[in-house]
Amino acid sequence: MLHLSQITRCQTKQPISLLIAMTAMLLVAGCADKPGSEGWCSALSERDKSSWTGEEAKTYARHCILESTTVGSDAWCKNLEETPKGDWTTQEVADYAQYCTVKKVTGE
Repeated sequence: MLHLSQITRCQTKQPISLLIAMTAMLLVAGCADKPGSEGWCSALSERDKSSWTGEEAKTYARHCILESTTVGSDAWCKNLEETPKGDWTTQEVADYAQYCTVKKVTGE
């Protein structure tokens, strides 16, 4: 016969395990390179082009062919710095903070 404390322990372990698994998946997903970034361009160029999706090909063409359009590249950061901040999109602000500011602080 099961004791009430045994049932309670089993019921609390399952949600905790699920929470840990979900957190791990989010951490791994958070480490993935942003489409159009230098790391993403490098990773995609190593893959067989026949495995690319249409969206990947479009993003590659837009951001990876010319360095000045590769999100986070030195040229991209410089071009954005020369653009009036009032003309930046919300995404450009976030990307600049993530890629350009971190480079300056870490010296990468």
